Amino acid sequence: MADKKTEEQVKAGALQTLRTWGENPLPPTLLATLVTAQHMRPFQALPMLFPPALLFATYMNLNSYKIDSAGFTAALSGLYFVLAQRRKQKFANKFGARGLIRGATLGLCAANVAGCGVAYAFGSRRMEEAAR
Repeated sequence: MADKKTEEQVKAGALQTLRTWGENPLPPTLLATLVTAQHMRPFQALPMLFPPALLFATYMNLNSYKIDSAGFTAALSGLYFVLAQRRKQKFANKFGARGLIRGATLGLCAANVAGCGVAYAFGSRRMEEAAR
């Protein structure tokens, strides 16, 4: 009996942690910074379309559109993750400065897809509109 209750608390705690992550304005800003660091030099046009969109997601979040911002961030993070995975990287290049930044970027994309997806899926528009 106690194990089942503890398991439910842990599950609720994990979902709440993911939802809190998804409703935070920092993850899309951090992802925009990492994408810019990767693709500014040499300039690559397609990946550089993501930072302004991610910064717009942060702007939406700060203007009390947390659920919409979470969905937009999850979609952009997932799309960037798929596009970045198409580029192959040699094993030796994974441990340089660019490789570490790329790994951090892809890890943050995965965290954003999970956290923002939960925030979007389980967000309550009534509570969001009452907060405005």
